Amino acid sequence: MCAPTRNDMQVLGPVGPRDHEVFSDGGLGILRMLHDRFDGRRRELLRLRRDRDFAAAPGGGPDFLPETAGVREDPSWRVAGAGPGLEDRRVEITGPVDRKMTINALNSGAQGWLADFEDATSPSWRNVVDGQLNLHDAVSRVIEHEENGKRYVLDDGPLATIIVRPRGLHLDEEHLRIKGAPIAGALFDFGLYVHHNARRLIEQGTGPYFYLPKLESHLEARWWDDVFTRTEQWLRIPHGTIRATVLIETLPAAFEMEEILYELRDHAAGLNAGRWDYIFSTIKNLGADPAYVLPDRADVTMTVPFMRAYTELLVKTCHRRGAHAIGGMAAVIPSRDEDRNRDALAKVRADKEREAAAGYDGSWVAHPGLVATCRDAFTEVLGDRPNQVDRQRDDVEVSAADLLDVAATPGEVTAQGLRANVSVLVRYVDAWLDGRGAVGLDGLMEDAATAEISRCQLWQWCRHATPIDGGGVVTRFRVAALLEQELDALERVGRPPERIEALRHVVRRGALGDDLPAFLTDDAYRRFLVTREEAAA
Repeated sequence: MCAPTRNDMQVLGPVGPRDHEVFSDGGLGILRMLHDRFDGRRRELLRLRRDRDFAAAPGGGPDFLPETAGVREDPSWRVAGAGPGLEDRRVEITGPVDRKMTINALNSGAQGWLADFEDATSPSWRNVVDGQLNLHDAVSRVIEHEENGKRYVLDDGPLATIIVRPRGLHLDEEHLRIKGAPIAGALFDFGLYVHHNARRLIEQGTGPYFYLPKLESHLEARWWDDVFTRTEQWLRIPHGTIRATVLIETLPAAFEMEEILYELRDHAAGLNAGRWDYIFSTIKNLGADPAYVLPDRADVTMTVPFMRAYTELLVKTCHRRGAHAIGGMAAVIPSRDEDRNRDALAKVRADKEREAAAGYDGSWVAHPGLVATCRDAFTEVLGDRPNQVDRQRDDVEVSAADLLDVAATPGEVTAQGLRANVSVLVRYVDAWLDGRGAVGLDGLMEDAATAEISRCQLWQWCRHATPIDGGGVVTRFRVAALLEQELDALERVGRPPERIEALRHVVRRGALGDDLPAFLTDDAYRRFLVTREEAAA
């Protein structure tokens, strides 16, 4: 344990040999400032989330806000747009901030790297602190790593631009407390990175850039904009140096895209379409209504009506305001089997060609082996241009009803889809408890979003006794039986009894209760990734 630091600040996590570099006087100082100034507002924003009830709203769902119609109808305003090093974003690779991934991502040939403290990172204390050290070493160009006799170093040529994704507003960092209260994980990740790296990044011709996850309203965007502005003042760097791309991965945010960009207009670079989390949010907000039951996860593609409406509205909104529109994830892990690999890459290519044709300026991949496929698909459309922000999608007209047209999604709930959700949920949480947030499962690189949509679908199908194609219905008893089969399989390969019980608790709480918890990882973090001694300190 670290001793109490800086009067009423306590760093409670296990000490590493270089932690003093992270928790310098300056590092602790910016965290204290951000917490004192912004944590109260964050907690109020979280209360507004909890109090929202779309079931009680007219029409039984969200709608575009009448009070902000003036922002949407005003054609004159634009966002700051791309910062230096963000002009071309045709390929961005995503991944956790461990040392090996940091080097491989920066060397991958992608234009950008989403350095992820959120869904792709299991937020153990060592993961988040070591992630800060890895990023600092990367920005300083001194990072190296050895594993299994192989040495990893940065290439001499151009590297991917770093775009950090901090944790969402709902997550606390229990190991750093101020006046006894945990700091927000978002402020912890953001504050330490910007303090230790902003000036060097500016000197290198880029800047401190961020992806903002799980926003649900323009008020949350306003909060982030105020955080950015105060931080720029604190660091004495020019206003607008910080840039942010917002993930539109919640249903409420889809109805406030213009307003979110407007609130962040001095710092906004773009918006991103996040598939799994958006579907998860749709179920979370509307899943109690049987009219919104979705089929197997694999059938809910970006081309089904309600997803197509949201993605096309995103492109239109971004380009109207001078922002980048960034597409979704290609999560395939390249295979050693040539035939299987050829088929998988062909599907990735077709998906990226569809995004480029729709007007997107770039897209995500989860593996370095997909960078060339994604780049080629976008280069066919972009050519030598860095982006296609000048392409206006005036042909797109999307109504609230279009965004809520879940019932038009084709497909069925199948026994195979049911089992797949249980299996991936159990295996992902098992890896997450081991400290791995990005996990290869069934040929795909999965993160926490996959676990969230899987458990939400299980909850929704149980709640409505959803028919299974071929006979029977989904019940808690049936899901619980599948859960026990998965746990038995893990027990047979040597998982200890305490891990089996932890997995049983997480899955039952997240998928089989009367109510649907807002997030799977929130309770699991406090219960399993924070030691009891630390939590009590």
